[in-house]
Order: sequence, then C-alpha cells, then structure tokens
Amino acid sequence: MADTRTQILDAAEHLFGERGFHGTSVRAITDLAGANLAAVGYHFGSKADLLAAVARRAIEPINAAQNAGLDRLLAETADPPVADLVAAFVGPLFDGMPAGDEGGARTSRLIMTILGDPAEEVRTWMGAAEDAVRDRYVAAFGRALPGLAPEELWFRMRGILAVVAVDRAEVHHQPAPDCPAPDTGEAPRRWAITFLAAAMSAPPTD
Repeated sequence: MADTRTQILDAAEHLFGERGFHGTSVRAITDLAGANLAAVGYHFGSKADLLAAVARRAIEPINAAQNAGLDRLLAETADPPVADLVAAFVGPLFDGMPAGDEGGARTSRLIMTILGDPAEEVRTWMGAAEDAVRDRYVAAFGRALPGLAPEELWFRMRGILAVVAVDRAEVHHQPAPDCPAPDTGEAPRRWAITFLAAAMSAPPTD
C-alpha cells in the first residue's frame, strides 16, 4: 500500500487533470485517496502547494532527462543544430507520457491542465529548477536561431509543448468516429521531431 502522502498525490494528479484546479476540492482529493481532510494541510500546506508537488513529481524526471540530453549535445558542440535540440527537448516528453500506460495518461492530462487552466495557481507553480531547464533551452535555441526575436522564440517553444501534449493526450482517448486511431508506437516521436524542427527553423515572421 502506498503511504498517505503518495495516495494524496496520486488522487490529486488524477483530479487536477480531469477537473482543473478550481474544479477540484480538497475533500474530493482526500475522499479519493482514502485520507482524512487534514492530511493535505499536514503533508503539503495548501491546495496550491499540493498542485505544485503534483506537477513537480510528474515533470521533474522529464526536466532531468531534458537537462541530460542538452548536456550531451553541448559536450559535442557549443552550438547544437535545431533538430538535435528539438529531439533532446521532445524525447523526454514522449518517454514521460508513454501510450498504454495509466501514469502516462495522468501526466498528459496534467500537462494539458497546466497549459490551459486559467487559474493563477496553475500559472505560478514552477520554481527555480523548472525555470533553469527552460532558460537553458531558450538560450541554446537562441544561439541556433539568432534572427528570431525572443518573443517569437518563446512562442515556438510553447508550440513544442502544445503539440506533444495534444498528441500524448490523444493516444489515451478514443478517436472521433471520422478520425484515424492515433499511432501508439514510436512513429509519433519521429513525426513530432521532424515537424517541430521545421517549425522552429522557419524564417522569422515579418
């Protein structure tokens, strides 16, 4: 049996991903976790702190793999090409949200929530570690794409997250009747890297 803290994290990850931050009550989390209402305050402090803990548990392994991938590239050259940077950034997202895996499904729903939920608590959960990964990739892409304005570069990087998150969410849902079933193998990773490398490398917008 998982300990109470882990049970609360599991329940909160499921409910935040399904209902969003404001749509999820602390009571619903503790009911699903089989814990008493005071346990959230004891282990986490507040619902916002619980969201931050849930997000970091899901995303820290992805961030660590992204950092390691960038380290490998930079050990080979100070200025890795765009396609290699995209692969190093995207690969861990696919690894962290595998098809046919309930943990991957929860992570994909959580990331979609982080991208789309307007609640301030969802916008402000990140800390220094997450900022550092983002800033390293922004700097590396900036060197590879020197003609791109910082605002457009960051827009394109958000596009990377959105494309991968939508694909990963799609593999865990039944396709619409008129749409082909999503590919659950390795092909989507290759498609994403090809597509996103081309999108990142497009000329700056006039």
